Amino acid sequence: MEKNEHRNNPLHGINLKHIVNELVEEFGWDELAERINIRCFKHDPSINSCLKFLRRTPWARTKVENLYLRTIAK
Repeated sequence: MEKNEHRNNPLHGINLKHIVNELVEEFGWDELAERINIRCFKHDPSINSCLKFLRRTPWARTKVENLYLRTIAK
């Protein structure tokens, strides 16, 4: 993979844990659960449980990454 391939990826170099932490800091668990209807945000949420779910569930990870791009990474 060439260096230039990463230039167009706004998430390059940002790991999932950072994304989830930023979103929780910005919105809190309750508002995050309202914005993205994912059970791990609603029922006994924790960073580790959310990371485990998001790493196994591509559609959910995409929603979280998109919210991050729309709100945090302006």
